[in-house]
Amino acid sequence: MSETGIATDTTTPSPPDRPPTAILVNRCAVRLWSLSQEERLRRALARSGVTDLRTEGEEPAASAKSFIVLRTDLLLEDSLTAALVRTPDCLLVVTLANGERVAVAAHAPRRSLEQVLALLRQPQSGPNAFAAVGLAIKSPADLGSTYNQALRKRAVPLALPLTANTQLAVERQMFRASYKGVTDFVTKWLWPWPAFWATRWCAAHGISANMVTAASLLLVLLAMGLFARGYFAAGVVAAWLMTFLDTVDGKLARVTLTSSRLGNVFDHGIDLLHPPFWYLAWYFGLAASATPTEALLLAGAVWTAVIGYVIGRLQEGFFLWRYGFEIHAWSRLDSVFRLFTARRNPNLAILTAATAAGRPDLGLQAVAAWTLLSLAFHFWRIAQAEQRRRAGETVRSWLAEAPAASA
Repeated sequence: MSETGIATDTTTPSPPDRPPTAILVNRCAVRLWSLSQEERLRRALARSGVTDLRTEGEEPAASAKSFIVLRTDLLLEDSLTAALVRTPDCLLVVTLANGERVAVAAHAPRRSLEQVLALLRQPQSGPNAFAAVGLAIKSPADLGSTYNQALRKRAVPLALPLTANTQLAVERQMFRASYKGVTDFVTKWLWPWPAFWATRWCAAHGISANMVTAASLLLVLLAMGLFARGYFAAGVVAAWLMTFLDTVDGKLARVTLTSSRLGNVFDHGIDLLHPPFWYLAWYFGLAASATPTEALLLAGAVWTAVIGYVIGRLQEGFFLWRYGFEIHAWSRLDSVFRLFTARRNPNLAILTAATAAGRPDLGLQAVAAWTLLSLAFHFWRIAQAEQRRRAGETVRSWLAEAPAASA
């Protein structure tokens, strides 16, 4: 037994596929999103199959073959933790804002564990100390991918010092990191500030992402009922509240590491299905007081919006199936067009403006026209992608390219 209390007997080797044991050092009392660092790291590690987590001084199993050693006085984005589990014999080193380089985590074999533990206890170390442990030195950009396809963005994974003074700033950066890089203008520019505080409040009060999604479903139904009865102003308020909660639930799940397959289906299922029903309800609210000619024009508009919505989703699904990434992430042009393309939030903005002007009928017709223009744009882009594919060119997302190549 060593002085640190870590068993060094290797006479009982673990099976080759045995998950590593995790050891936490430099205990930190600061909580992020109301979670202790130990609980946050436990959730992150469990996603990668690491369930044996010890604090420093606790003796790991004698059969443990490799170790994930993590400092708790720094935030590591969960993608970095997952990459660390997948990358044996490596030392994660972070350069702080003042230029100091700090060892913050490692995936080490038993023979290097003593040195790694000693190194990670130090607030800072020189290059010689890093090299002495005999592990490959990695930066966050080296270890974790800078391209996140799920969030359609490119960014270096977070590795940030954590103190009581930096807690709020770290939470802000975590929240920004949880945001999709390519989305509509409302979600990108209007919701981030209030959504941050709403997400923080939900985390502090034990409100789960699925609870928020359930509330958004109730607002979907409320807005639909109000639209169908001609209460368009009240309906758009309920609809905007729903879109706001739709922003909060995903961020809450990501920052608290509570994303699940069921929650994903619940959230995205609602997102996928409800817009056409809003358009139909809007039509019924108008048709009740419309003349036969007006009702005919409105019926053409609503079916254009509904069928166009379905075709638009099929366009996106085809592109994803064909090329392995979303059409909105193909080029900068596609990402910019996604800000305003005929999806729920931009269409709701059109309906809101028309309601404020006292012409909700023109709002539905404008949504139909914008849907046709958006479909035409995406058919054009799909045709261009197919042409490039036939010419032997690789169709790939501009976000997956190196920064210099995409500048």
